[in-house]
Amino acid sequence: MAVQVETLEKLRRRITLTLPAQDIHGEVESRLKRLARTVKADGFRPGKVPMSVVAQRYGWNVQYEVVNDKVGKAFSDAAAEARLRVAGAPRITQKDDAPEGQIAFDATFEVFPEVTIGDLSAVSVERIDTEVTEAAIDRTVEILRKQRRTFSLRPAAEGAAETDRVTIDFEGKIDGEPFAGGKAEAFQFVIGEGQMLEQFDRAVRGMKVGESKTFPLQFPADYQGAEVAGKEADFLVTVRRIEAQHLPEVDDAFARSLGIKEATVDGLRADVRRNLEREVGFRVLSRNKAAVMDALVGAATLDLPESLIEAETERLVEKTRADLKQRGMKDADKAEIPPELVRPQAERRVRLGLVVGELVRANGLQARPEQLQAHIEELAQSYEKPAEVMRWYLGDRQRMAEVEAIVVENNVTRFVLDKAQVTATVLPFDDLMTAA
Repeated sequence: MAVQVETLEKLRRRITLTLPAQDIHGEVESRLKRLARTVKADGFRPGKVPMSVVAQRYGWNVQYEVVNDKVGKAFSDAAAEARLRVAGAPRITQKDDAPEGQIAFDATFEVFPEVTIGDLSAVSVERIDTEVTEAAIDRTVEILRKQRRTFSLRPAAEGAAETDRVTIDFEGKIDGEPFAGGKAEAFQFVIGEGQMLEQFDRAVRGMKVGESKTFPLQFPADYQGAEVAGKEADFLVTVRRIEAQHLPEVDDAFARSLGIKEATVDGLRADVRRNLEREVGFRVLSRNKAAVMDALVGAATLDLPESLIEAETERLVEKTRADLKQRGMKDADKAEIPPELVRPQAERRVRLGLVVGELVRANGLQARPEQLQAHIEELAQSYEKPAEVMRWYLGDRQRMAEVEAIVVENNVTRFVLDKAQVTATVLPFDDLMTAA
């Protein structure tokens, strides 16, 4: 095999592959003979179909397969011989000016770029930290109480109050005309929990069972329903049922009902703290990881292979369609999603992947077995049966690959934070937990 490598521009290369035509013809003939042993054709017994019939029916397909196989292997061998790191699939085209007895092809492709990472000690990164406060534990305990609350009917003479669950019929109109989503029967909500707009909440407070009321409501300009955003509606509300809320006492019995191993109030609070600290740890690491990745992108110099960008763009388009389908969009798999919409994200992902890969390779930041084990154990602690969760992860290669990618990113994050100029910032618990 004769190999010629040309540099076209930046990362683009071309290899000319020349193969003996006899090798192609010989392999085609050999495959057709094997095929003839089992092929079926009308008028002939199995294995007795003439080669001329087999060649006429299957020759083109077999020729195509053989050429693909031979050229693919020739390209792989040539790239290895030239020590080229090929990025993406090559584009193969047959040449018309091959020497007699030869078949020639041009393989055009891109190679992985050289990645230059600047001095990390000159990079600035903000690292956040968050403390789990007693107030955060109190609020979490309140959430647990609400998850186990009960309701009982209020006396008919009593009006609806804060924390009551009300069942209502309502109908809204704008300029005297009904609008989509503006009517419901036997609709339930808890007063004061933000399920309804504040004006609606206030109007229902104090109403009694069987009472009806008409009141105006101004929809906010940024209301999620664009057809009513910024408009004023008149609502007619009738109360059908009012139920008072009853929260369980925070005592040892409550701790037992939650399955807390140490079934005491102190044990409950300790368990809540551990869970919150675990969740805070994940979120803090995620924020710090994002800051590190931003810094790495800014500190690195490299050319991006267009083939990798195109592949990532296609993947993101398909992911977007899958997300739309999961949200219930009809014919989401056929949705027109312009590639340029996700291309900036694709470029960033490709750039970041190449930079992180170089940093990992150059500094030995690969995931170690004990790190994978520790990460899975930490994930499993959030579940009722940790051992089953661990088996779930360990028993699937794809899930383990995802865990490995996360551990590698964590290694990179720690490595960069150890070297960069770090500004430490304490982020309040509420700000961390409510951040998108």
